[in-house]
Amino acid sequence: MTTRVRTAHTADLAPAELEAVRGLLDAAFDGDFGDDDWDHGLGGMHALVHDDSGLAAHGAVVMRRVRHRGRWLRTGYVENVAVRADARRTGLGGLVMAELERVVDRAYDLGALSASDDGARLYTSRGWEPWTGQVHALSPRDGIVRLPDEEGSTYVRAAPAGSLDPGQELLFDWRDGDVL
Repeated sequence: MTTRVRTAHTADLAPAELEAVRGLLDAAFDGDFGDDDWDHGLGGMHALVHDDSGLAAHGAVVMRRVRHRGRWLRTGYVENVAVRADARRTGLGGLVMAELERVVDRAYDLGALSASDDGARLYTSRGWEPWTGQVHALSPRDGIVRLPDEEGSTYVRAAPAGSLDPGQELLFDWRDGDVL
């Protein structure tokens, strides 16, 4: 079976490619993938893996701002990672992550993502570390809001920003679908 990996910015993906990515994500997340989730993965770099059957895996990295220790860090935030059901556990998730990590390591101060229980094993095997401190986000209505549900699922990747202090919060910029 032939496997091809491609990286491209959202602007360089044809409408049919974006439709295929959305279909993969809808299927992979079994009905738990909404329009806000889709929007979160647009506007950045995508890693797409194709095999003889078509689109087999996808992931994206988009820029977010995260404040830590009083400094706003350009953060490569990994979104929309999925592998087609018949291609899971074949290393395609690792191929996607290798491309996204290359982008994070060369273009951002920090890497971050929110992992499902199923995805956490992939990320930790690649050196992503669970964030043990508090997670907050900006809300247009309420200001800074703590996100306790994200505290067990947020992972970070060491980058040029230096070491992180879990005694200090991570404060994520606001985006639709995260907080009111």
